[in-house]
Amino acid sequence: MNFKKYLFILLSFTVFYTYGQQADPHYKLIGDNIIQTKNYYLLTLLQNNAAAKQLVSNDAELAKLTQTKLDNIKSSLSTCKDALCFTQTVKFSDDEIKTVSERLTSLYKADNALGNLVKQHLIPSGTYMQYQSLSPVQMLVKAWEQDAKAVNYAIEVYAEGRKPNYPAIDSISFNVKSRGYLNLLYDASTTIWDETKHTKLFFIPTMNYALHSLEINERDDAANDEPMILKDNKNAYNRIKTINWAKYKYTMILIPGAGPDVAGVALSAEGMLRCRVAALRYFEGLAPFIMTSGGKVHPYKTKFCEADEMKKYMVEKLHVPESAIFVDPHARHTTTNMRNCVRMIFRYGMPFSKPCITSTDKSQSYFIEHMAGRCEKELGYVPYTLGKRLSETEQEFYPVLQSLQIDADEPLDP
Repeated sequence: MNFKKYLFILLSFTVFYTYGQQADPHYKLIGDNIIQTKNYYLLTLLQNNAAAKQLVSNDAELAKLTQTKLDNIKSSLSTCKDALCFTQTVKFSDDEIKTVSERLTSLYKADNALGNLVKQHLIPSGTYMQYQSLSPVQMLVKAWEQDAKAVNYAIEVYAEGRKPNYPAIDSISFNVKSRGYLNLLYDASTTIWDETKHTKLFFIPTMNYALHSLEINERDDAANDEPMILKDNKNAYNRIKTINWAKYKYTMILIPGAGPDVAGVALSAEGMLRCRVAALRYFEGLAPFIMTSGGKVHPYKTKFCEADEMKKYMVEKLHVPESAIFVDPHARHTTTNMRNCVRMIFRYGMPFSKPCITSTDKSQSYFIEHMAGRCEKELGYVPYTLGKRLSETEQEFYPVLQSLQIDADEPLDP
């Protein structure tokens, strides 16, 4: 066994058994709103788990916070004269976040509803992998703080006009300085107050405002093609259980997306070429599956999804079986092409210890080889461990379990 492969196995063992030992590939995320579930999973659990919901709703301090938030939103309808006034009223303040953290710490017991929520959902979901090494109550608090900041971030970008991480493709759709926009935010606050005025959950008004902000910006990207195992990935997903994995060296051939920069163009020339290279590797028998990866990214607010268009091209033009292709219609960057591939391998129950390969053009292939620093900056970890370089267009990689962690400042693909 070569040293690099031995090191990968050792690192995987350490990651899996130190702080990810209870992440469960059979765990199914819950929630009726997929955008909410993906972005704010603890809040989704508190809303949907009857026992935890009752415990939190009955807490006097949290009930007081709920009423104060609702009162402030209602008051803003008669007092606010600028857009930021509306959004500042609805967001979580630092003091409110701290108050909730203290109340959750006080309410938590290992054998009560919150303890069971951590044990039965937070840990096995893997959605807060970054905190798996903490005690259960600390993990609960960190998950809350992450969700609170994520909710605020969505409001800041898609209601206040803050620049997102990638302004050219992810920015707000409105002129926030216009009089019409002030009227729109007045209407938004009116609607949120009316929809949530009877809630007993402290986070509902703010979370709903964040989701509403994404909706009016037509930023439902996190829900693209969902539920995927019942739609575009259904046939490939159903084929997983028939695969003799011993016949294949790799689990997956990943094709990172290449969006066109011209409006109205469905698939770029580079995307076509990447598909052709990957199809050659598939027909050579290197892996039983291909994943096309890329959301509705380029140009700004395009209606074409890179992954879907690449799959269509591979089936219609290259004659790759539809049941051999998974789509990841969410990734917006090369970092998340890699991360989302790892997530799908884990959640769909494919072999997690086998290597995969990226199959793309020479330029991007070598970019991926030196992308660890960008991953650390944008994700807080590297979602893969590199293996051997096979050619100018193919590079081995091994999945890393930290990829399950929700990305709190990328609401279009968290």
